[in-house]
Amino acid sequence: MSKRWKVRPPGSNWGDYGEDDELGRLNLLTPEKRLAAAREIRKGIAFCLSLPLDLPGGTALNPNRHPPQRHVATRKEGKPSVNYPLKLEDNRYVDCSSDDSVTLFTQYSTQWDALSHVGQYFDAQGDGTAQPMYYNGFRADEHIKPPQSGQPAYAHRLGIEKMAETCVQGRGVLIDLHAHYGDARTLVDYEMLKRVIDADKIDVAPGDMLCLHTGFAQKLVDMKGDPDPHVLHHSCAVLDGRDKRLARWIEDSGISVLIADNFAVEAYPYDHQGCDHCEGLPLHQVCLFRLGIHLGELWYLTPLARWLRANHRHHFMLTSPPLRLPGSFGSPLTPVATV
Repeated sequence: MSKRWKVRPPGSNWGDYGEDDELGRLNLLTPEKRLAAAREIRKGIAFCLSLPLDLPGGTALNPNRHPPQRHVATRKEGKPSVNYPLKLEDNRYVDCSSDDSVTLFTQYSTQWDALSHVGQYFDAQGDGTAQPMYYNGFRADEHIKPPQSGQPAYAHRLGIEKMAETCVQGRGVLIDLHAHYGDARTLVDYEMLKRVIDADKIDVAPGDMLCLHTGFAQKLVDMKGDPDPHVLHHSCAVLDGRDKRLARWIEDSGISVLIADNFAVEAYPYDHQGCDHCEGLPLHQVCLFRLGIHLGELWYLTPLARWLRANHRHHFMLTSPPLRLPGSFGSPLTPVATV
């Protein structure tokens, strides 16, 4: 029991890493796990697992997230800060310089979800009143603040900077769903996931950083910034977050994070016909709300997946810290896999 809650959600690990823990399963990325990950480096080949941050392109895939907007400042004599002659600052200087800024939606492209990204109305006091809460019982009204009094929204607890401070480095393991299920839209439950794990003889150990390759991000790359949402929403494998056995496997496996190259890791939106009180993002609830498992979305995994399959491997060293941006609910990143 915590000072913030008397009842924790069924299947959760609230309090297991301490009453005030903000890292969740990242606690499993220990020095020993990093040393084991380093032993997966055999060729010294590195893969960039980020999409260009201006993909998907436009807002057709998600109207609430916009592509980056770049800007430059104006300096002396009205000149833009591009190829700017420093002799305008001091006539002796021969240098020129360029600077820019960017307005960036933190979850537009390759991203991490912070544990403050998705919560739930939950009766943590057992008094019959559900209140909006996040992982480990942190509260919407006290810890996850909306914009108010001229101040921006801010996660005073569970912000993405907590993830960045751990460096997010460990052993990655890739499950190649695309190799087994192809380009067709396929809802993957526990049995289907286990079938791939067994067929490819993949070892998934506690602390592993699990990556799911579906081919979705490759389709985004091939669309060159002009995504077709109808094609994308009807393509590639996606996890069935409503499958209770899959949720139990995620809990029992001990994975530290869950990553996919698609839009939301799980199918979204679901067909909730006949349900008047249910979770819209059940896998997000399992991972972010109950277990403290950060979710990675829209990672570019295809080149790595092809290399691993060609070389009969599944494991690698993965380094993937987000931006150390205090109070943010998510972050872009440029993850690196080394094999």
